[in-house]
Amino acid sequence: MARVSDRLVEEKVRGDELLSALYMELENDEELQTALRLCNDMVVKRLYYNDHGPTHARIVAGSALEILDILARRGLKPVTVQQGLNQRDAAVVVLLSAYLHDIGNMIHREMHHLTGVYLASGILSRILPKHYPDLRTQMRMRQEILHSILAHDDSVQALSLESGVIKLADGTDMAEGRARYPYTYGKSDIHAFSALAIKSVELKEGDEVPLVVEVDMVNEAGVFQVEEVYGKKIETSGLERFVTVRLLLKGKYLKSYSISS
Repeated sequence: MARVSDRLVEEKVRGDELLSALYMELENDEELQTALRLCNDMVVKRLYYNDHGPTHARIVAGSALEILDILARRGLKPVTVQQGLNQRDAAVVVLLSAYLHDIGNMIHREMHHLTGVYLASGILSRILPKHYPDLRTQMRMRQEILHSILAHDDSVQALSLESGVIKLADGTDMAEGRARYPYTYGKSDIHAFSALAIKSVELKEGDEVPLVVEVDMVNEAGVFQVEEVYGKKIETSGLERFVTVRLLLKGKYLKSYSISS
């Protein structure tokens, strides 16, 4: 069991030299960190959306690595592994994809998954050669990372386990306080109130399905966030058969939400 937070990613990379190095490189990359702050300038201050900056990047990265580990334990194989690389390479794909997935928001919320591919490509050109000197391996990794960034949008079908993981992880950033930005800037619709209703999100390995996303709410407004917002991500993740969302109301079981294949 893992609670979704901006600290989870540090736990997930700890003890792995490559993942730790890559994470620190992302955290200390001035261009990337500036771009992520500019994402919030665009979507928070101008559009009254919730946080899409560095904190969101960390949360999604930690959640994605945890989901990848859960699915791998249940025998699901990443495309990266199917194509001849290894599980650690798949984790690298997931870490980089998750951290970079929303970078396109610095240009505009509209089509940010497309502009994100363009912006992320330049950053990958600096990062990947340091750790993957073989050009073919670089290109294979780049393909899966850029596909995952493109496919994180609700409207795009994910075509790999890695991209499905990013999409599922993206939606787990919905715990209390994560809607404080639109709420503070005057946004008071069902999206803001439903997000404010969610107390915590935890990731667990299930019995009947590999992944259980457990969402604890302080009131039932949070159901909207799960069914209408997160549900759209599950539908196009390609992993809908493998995930169930378990809803709790103040710690007590309320209902389960899943999408049949």
